Amino acid sequence: MGKNKLKKFAEMREFKCVLQYPREELIKNGFPYRGSWNESVFGHVAPIVVELGCGKGEYTVGLAKSDETRNYIGVDIKGARMWSGARTVEEEEIGNAAFLRAEIENIDKFFVPGEVDELWITFPDPQMQKTRKRLTSTRFLNLYRNILRDGGIVNLKTDSPFLYEYTRRLVELNGFEVLMDTSDLYGSGLADPVSSIKTFYEQQWLSRGKKIKRLSFRLPHSGELLEPQADDIPKDDYHAMARFNG
Repeated sequence: MGKNKLKKFAEMREFKCVLQYPREELIKNGFPYRGSWNESVFGHVAPIVVELGCGKGEYTVGLAKSDETRNYIGVDIKGARMWSGARTVEEEEIGNAAFLRAEIENIDKFFVPGEVDELWITFPDPQMQKTRKRLTSTRFLNLYRNILRDGGIVNLKTDSPFLYEYTRRLVELNGFEVLMDTSDLYGSGLADPVSSIKTFYEQQWLSRGKKIKRLSFRLPHSGELLEPQADDIPKDDYHAMARFNG
């Protein structure tokens, strides 16, 4: 591991806004603030919004700055990337933003049912070959049901035509209430200040001429979740590994 990463990891341990709970720690001790994020972490009560796969944390920071009436939590397992957003929160003393270093597969171990009001999923890997790894698959939506309030909002922002179409089919098949649906966010006139927050990865896709899609819907607690047919959805025609470059 490079010296720069080691320095970042050392600083992360000192950041008050960062909670680090890898699987081993979670299994051994559990999460002490489950059910008391507002009181124990933020020190004030407000609706909680979680960004899954927050990367460098720009979206979490941007959301927190845009709306001080809510508390925002960015979740990612890559600590060296998260360091950037966490440092901004520490330096600017942003009181309604925090970061959780953990695996998304364990997200329901960190919140009690109904503790979260809204989720953002920003530029995830579309996982075109592995349905169970897609962050909008029924596997993950069932996890989200365990932490979201009934009818809580799920927002997907993506450059991937494949993931966008897959998620649209899932939403339609399950009869979810759609709040926003656009295949060209900036060309549609639907981009509000929240939608217009641009992450490092989004700027990369825009520079390559890719259109940004947004799909927002309400996730009810009741009903069995059904997977849509996806074999006929065209695969993305460009390389996506840049998503994972730190």
